[in-house]
Amino acid sequence: MSDLNTAFEQAAADSKNLPEKPDNPTLLKIYSLYKQATAGDVQGERPGMTAFVERAKWDAWAGLKGTAPEAAKQQYIDLIESLK
Repeated sequence: MSDLNTAFEQAAADSKNLPEKPDNPTLLKIYSLYKQATAGDVQGERPGMTAFVERAKWDAWAGLKGTAPEAAKQQYIDLIESLK
C-alpha cells in the first residue's frame, strides 16, 4: 500500500510539471481522480448553473462515485504517466 501512496504523491508532483497543459476534459479527469483518491465520494450539493467551473468539477467527481480510493490513485498515476 505504501508503494501506491508514494507513486500517487510522485504523480501529483509530476502533474505540475507536464510538458504541455492538458485539454479541459483531461484536466477534469485529473481533478476528479485526485479528489476521489484523497476525499472519497463527492459531498454537498451540485453547484448552480452559473458556476460553470465548479459545476463541471463536481460533475466529473460525482462520475467516480463508488470508486475505491486505491483504484482512483492507480488511475491517477496511470493518467499522469501517459501525459509525460
